[in-house]
This record gives sequence, structure tokens and C-alpha cells, in this order.
Amino acid sequence: MRVFIGVAWPYANGVVHLGHIMGAYLPADIFARFQRLMGNEVLMVSGSDEHGTPITLTAEKEGKSPQEIVDRFHRINSEVMEKLGISFDLYYRTSDKNHEEVVKKFFLKLWDKGYLYENTMLLPYCPSCHRFLPDRYVVGTCPYCGYENAHGDQCDNCGRTLDPKDLIEPKCAICGTPTEFKESKHIFFALSKLEEPLKDWVSKQEHWRDNVRRFTYQFINAGLKDRAITRDIEWGVEVPVEGYEEKRIYVWFDAVIGYLSASMEWARRNGESWEKFWIDKEAKHYYFLGKDNIPFHTIIWPAMLMAHGELNLPYNVVANEYLQFSGQKFSKSRGIGVWMPELLENFHPDMIRFYGSVNMPELRDFNFTWDNFISTVNEMLIDKFANLMHRILSFAYRQFGEVPPRGKMDTVDREAIKTIMQTRKNMEKYLSNVEFKRAIKEWLNLVRFGNTYFVKKKPWELCKNNREDCATAINISLQIAQALAVLGAPFIPFTSEKIWHYLGYDDSIFQHHWNDSIKNLPIGQKLREPQHLFKKIEREEEQYDKWAQMDIRVARIKKVEDHPDAEKLYIVHLDLGDEKRIVVAGLKNYYTKEEMENREVLVLYNLEPATIRGVKSHGMLLAGDDGEVVALLKPEKDVPPGTRVQANGIECEGSKTLRFKKFKKMKIEIVDIVNETAKGAEEYTIDYPIPNEWIGKQGVVFHDKKPLILHINEVLITPDKKVRPGGTVR
Repeated sequence: MRVFIGVAWPYANGVVHLGHIMGAYLPADIFARFQRLMGNEVLMVSGSDEHGTPITLTAEKEGKSPQEIVDRFHRINSEVMEKLGISFDLYYRTSDKNHEEVVKKFFLKLWDKGYLYENTMLLPYCPSCHRFLPDRYVVGTCPYCGYENAHGDQCDNCGRTLDPKDLIEPKCAICGTPTEFKESKHIFFALSKLEEPLKDWVSKQEHWRDNVRRFTYQFINAGLKDRAITRDIEWGVEVPVEGYEEKRIYVWFDAVIGYLSASMEWARRNGESWEKFWIDKEAKHYYFLGKDNIPFHTIIWPAMLMAHGELNLPYNVVANEYLQFSGQKFSKSRGIGVWMPELLENFHPDMIRFYGSVNMPELRDFNFTWDNFISTVNEMLIDKFANLMHRILSFAYRQFGEVPPRGKMDTVDREAIKTIMQTRKNMEKYLSNVEFKRAIKEWLNLVRFGNTYFVKKKPWELCKNNREDCATAINISLQIAQALAVLGAPFIPFTSEKIWHYLGYDDSIFQHHWNDSIKNLPIGQKLREPQHLFKKIEREEEQYDKWAQMDIRVARIKKVEDHPDAEKLYIVHLDLGDEKRIVVAGLKNYYTKEEMENREVLVLYNLEPATIRGVKSHGMLLAGDDGEVVALLKPEKDVPPGTRVQANGIECEGSKTLRFKKFKKMKIEIVDIVNETAKGAEEYTIDYPIPNEWIGKQGVVFHDKKPLILHINEVLITPDKKVRPGGTVR
């Protein structure tokens, strides 16, 4: 199958922002990468919209030529697309001579077929500037939403297309003088001739998103009016008709033809055929854009294609809602947004892509906040996914160095293989239907399953007791890693490529097929030593002074002995993964030796060593104490010995020895978790996403600048017995 993907062309009068990326370019790239993995032939094009009044307005403000403006921003935006991994087959420009020739030929085809005609029209005129004003040079109040800085062609607030005459109190955008309206001769596109064919065609597009169908029906039901396609401006494509030497083709007509001219230019550069995408009726056309561009792609561009003849109409027009910043729509013209060059300077491109995928404004507007960006990346991409990948890959590399054989499988193993296959199937369905948020949710479900599988199998214990079962667990864990790499490749391509390399493959993951997500890894394939995929994003409020001094780790009690010289003390032998330790614990009045052995506990790892009744203790077990009940702290589910505890997503990493006197000053207490609050000695608001499964349970709060909940990824730290809320940890 052949798939053509056209992505809305940004004006080359400024840099693209995150709203552009999440609204059009990222979803288009996800779809293109998926289609290529499916083995389909894909052509994806876009480029800089370099004509029209937004360019000349910027040029006038900066005292430069329009060409200087478009050259600068085309370079900047091209670099953004490349760094972000937007895999265009061609990122073109409308100032290219070949594009101008295609536009003129398209114009003349419609002229010859009677879809273009001459007429006069009332146009805004500025008496101070002594010139006719293009629509973009006129500003006023939108008659539909009341926005006071709407332009004469479109309201940036509500997205409605406008005529300068529609504006309330229109004035010149350059000098602010109220506009007059005078007659001027122009060429019109007979859009009204195509109203019925368009209605019939739109009625059959039942696979379009509801927002696209609704917007299109509102537009077409209001009646289609003929539109002028020339303007009184000196910058743009020349009109190939005598008498119009001082005018130019209107940018809305010029820009959409860029999809065709870019395809032709791609074919010319690569010795390919553009016709196989544009004339072959088996090829499907997808367009990706923001909702303010809907009528241009569901009404005007299809009408132009119908008038031209031969060329394929859109199959699907995928329009996202708005990304908002502090409640306002991201807008380049209004200076509202998060600009991509700066974002890419500070964050890995896959962090940006992952955030955009999870929060894509597919069906409703989404409000961007820096706190949400950091939380999404740290907690979902890094804590859940990247940590799982590192645990699997580093353990496999350290213990086997190659893909180990898969032996006899148990129920958990078979469930893992079934889950991989079902995830591939579900994601394929959602991606084919351009439902990207549902697809990434399926992927994240596989991430969660992978964490659960790894913890259930406990390979760190199997490798000591049953090497064959350990090999099977690691083989299947690597299968999960491979599936996440292939299925995640459309979303996080740079990271998927790294994982593919760590798994021992020498080629690119994008040379493979979607179904390779479920193929068996070659037994004996040499693994490469993995590195951490990401570094967590730090924010100022998360620089917790007290928590930074702590190093709390999970330990497994291997053996408990009576202290020879103390009635109330035990000598406890701990397994911390790569290390063994002995601690002395005053728990004889609360636990028998049998109750303590072979269970997971928390140990204050960096506590200064102390000799207690002749036995040196390296650390201290942590327990909740309400004066009556003493309960050891533990992770709610099994995790590998040696794992560090987190507080509000921040892993403890105290590197210095902590003195006991300083530890006694720390405030740590047992709490009941109720929604987003924790009830201990007082009621505390927890500024951290609380999983539903934690609610109604007891947890542990560490007090620093604010109350911090203790956990390990999604695993809650809890006392092993009920402790009165407010009980202290010692």
C-alpha cells in the first residue's frame, strides 16, 4: 500500500513551538514511522510557507527583505524537525522556483476549465500608508468570539475564517489607522460551483474524527462563497495572466499546492514517480494539522483538486485541538508558547516526543505546564520504562552476556508472550485508526506488565538457585524489551534504536518490520553493555536537603541469630544484591527469628557503623512505632535487594555517612493514604500522583520542604502491621 502524508506548512516568520509539534508534526511522524514499519511505501512532505503577509509583516518590522526572513526561519525550523526526528521525505519551501512553476500550471488548469474568473471586490485601504491592505494587514474584533486582535483572514482565537469586512472596527496593522474599503479587480475561485460535489464527498467520510466532520459541516452548511485568489502584494507567486503584474497569488491557494509541488520535487531529486502517490487511486492521502486549518484541508483543497481533476482527494484529515499555555492557545503571532529550539537545547528529543504522545490534544484542548512536563517524563518515561529497560539489559549482560535459551515455561512466562502479542495487535489497530493516545497507553501497559513480570520472576534469586529457570526468565524479559523497542519506535525512535543496539543487533530498527516485535531473539546473540537511557529532570523545588542525605535500600533477611550478650537484640544477616551485611536490631520483643527470615525489609544503608555489645552493625533496619506496635517497613511487592527507595519520585542517593544524631532529627512517620492526602500526626497534601492501588493503605512520609511519600516506582513502602497514624519511624 502507498501512503501519502501531508503536514501543514508553518509560516516562515518565526520558530515553531510545542503547539505546532504536538498538533501536527509529531502525530504525522508517528503515523509515517508506523506505516513504514508495516512495510508500506510512504511519502511524507511539508515545508516552510514562505509567501503571504505574515512574512512581509515580519520583514517590515525588522527592516529586512522577505527573503532574508524566510531563509533564516526555514533554516531554524528545518533543524528543529531534524533534531526531533520528524522523518520527512522532503521538507520543502514555497519560495522555490519549481514550486512557483507548479502553482502557475495548477492556476492555468483551473483557469482553462472555467473555475477561475475576474471580478471586482471591496478591499481594505489604508489612507495613511496609501495602499490596499492584504487581509493579514487588517486587525479588529472578531464578530464571532469577540477576540480584539483578530486578523482579516482568520481569528487566531476561535479559528474562524474571516473577511476584513467582517471585523468590528478594522484598522491597519502597521500604523493603526482605521481602514477604508475601495474596489479592486481580482481573480476568484468559483468555490460555489463545487458545493454539491463537496457535500456529497464529505458525507461519505465517516472515518474522519468527530471534530473534523463537525467543523466541516458547519463551514459547508453556511454556504460556500467564491474566494479571491489574488492579492495586492509584491511578495509571492506571480499571477500568470496579463494585467495582474502588480498582484500575487493569494497564499492560501499557493500553500496547499505545496503538497503536490513537494511530491514532484521529491520525485525529481530521487528519480521516483510522484504519480504513483497522486494519480494511482490505491494510494491513500492523510493530512495532519491543527483545527484552525480544517476548512482549508476538508473544503478548499479538496475543491481545488476536484476542479483540477485526476489527482487524489484526501482520505483522512487528522486535526488536533489546541495546546494551551496558562489557559491561552499556543500562538506564534501572539508570542505565546514554548519554543522548540530552546526546548531541544535542554531536553532529549524523545522526552519531548513522549510527553507530546501522552498528552496529544486529539479530542480536546490540553493545558501545558512545566510541572506536568517534568512529572510525565520522570515518572512515566524514566521511572517506569527506562528503569525497566536498564534492569533487564544490565542483568542479562552481566549474568549471561548473550541471549540465553528459553527452557520450560510456566504460566507467568506464557502470559508474558501472550501480552506481547496482544499489545502488538491492539497498537496496530489504534495506530491504523490514527488514535495515538490509545496506542501509547497500550505500550505503557506493556511497560507496567514488564515491571511486574521481572519482579515476579526474581531473576536475582533464580540465578543463584536455578540457572536454567533464570535463563528462561531473562530470555522472556529480553523479548519484552525487544517488543517495547519495536512498538515504541514510532514514538521514541532514538531510544528504541539504542535498545535495539544493546540487544545485539547491528542494523537499524527501522530496517525491520512491525511484526519483528514478536519474533524470537536469536539464541546466543551477543548483548552490548547498556548505559542509562535518560537522566532525570531536576527541578529546584525537588532539591530536598534532608532527603539528599539519606540512602535507604531494600534488603532480604537471610539469617537471624540471638545476640550473645544482649537479651533484646538480634544479629541480622542481610542480602543487598551484590553485598552482604550484618546489622544489630532491637526487635526480639516484637518478632521471632522465623517471622523475620526470608523477608524484605528496609535498611538505612549509609548510617555510620556502630559496635553494639561487641558486634559491629553496618546500618539499621527501619520500623514504624506508635508506642504499642512496632512494624518493620517493607516494599508492598517484591523488588530486587539493593534497590534504593524513592521519595516523590526522587531516588535517595546519600553518598556521605549519616550520623545517628542527625538521623534522630529527621521526621518520618506512618500515615493513612486518603486520595491525595496523608493522615498522620496531621493531614498532609501529597504533591505526587498517587496510584489508585495505594489509596486506603498505610504509607510512610518523610518530611523535608514538604511531605514526601516513600515508594519504589509504583511499589508503596508500608509497615507490615497496622500502626497508628502518626507513629514514628526509627
